[in-house]
Amino acid sequence: MEEVKLFGHRASPFSCRVEIALKLKGVHYDFIAEDPSNKSPQLLQYNPVHKKIPVLLHNGKPIAESLVILEYIDEVWKTNPILPQNPHEKAKARFWANYAEEKCLPALFKTFWSVGEQYDKDKAEAGEVLKFLEDELEGKKFFGGDSIGLVDIVANFIAFWFRTIQEALGLDVLTKDNFPKLWEWAENYVNCSDINQFLPPKDKLIAIFPPPYMGQHLVAFFQSRLAAAAAAK
Repeated sequence: MEEVKLFGHRASPFSCRVEIALKLKGVHYDFIAEDPSNKSPQLLQYNPVHKKIPVLLHNGKPIAESLVILEYIDEVWKTNPILPQNPHEKAKARFWANYAEEKCLPALFKTFWSVGEQYDKDKAEAGEVLKFLEDELEGKKFFGGDSIGLVDIVANFIAFWFRTIQEALGLDVLTKDNFPKLWEWAENYVNCSDINQFLPPKDKLIAIFPPPYMGQHLVAFFQSRLAAAAAAK
């Protein structure tokens, strides 16, 4: 019998990616909860390079980094593929997954920590990178077409985590008016029954963000922004 374990954190979008892929494949696994601020010896053993979640343990062999794990899952368990079979379409999916990871996530994350003119600048930068994803959704329900695929799973940070924190902070980076296709995609994604069971409650997500391993000055700044946003409502 196969042994599949996932070392992760329930509020992590990166752990969530892996859980969704395993769910779509129908793979049974054991979830090992990790505390990012107090990492277990097992996690450090299985991911000595980056020392972070998620880590997938398959029959005693560890695989680290969520994008690598997703491709591994798709290669090992063939049912319900999350990558296209056509080589060109597969290459495109990998491109947009890397784009969401390397371009969109950092640009969106910056808007949480900026105010005034810097926020306007960071919002404009985030809008520029989101525009490419908006265009890629033309005529499609999901990035994978009619079903959820690799790009959708990788972009889960946008669909749920970013929109939740954005709402709590009173930001207007990604809205239904300025990115209607992305907004509709996000609604379809988070309301999918295979997805929403792994999404943390919004109030708990806001309560634990930013992650405990970030600097105290960032934690204090984020908490002050939350308080100001709540007072303004």
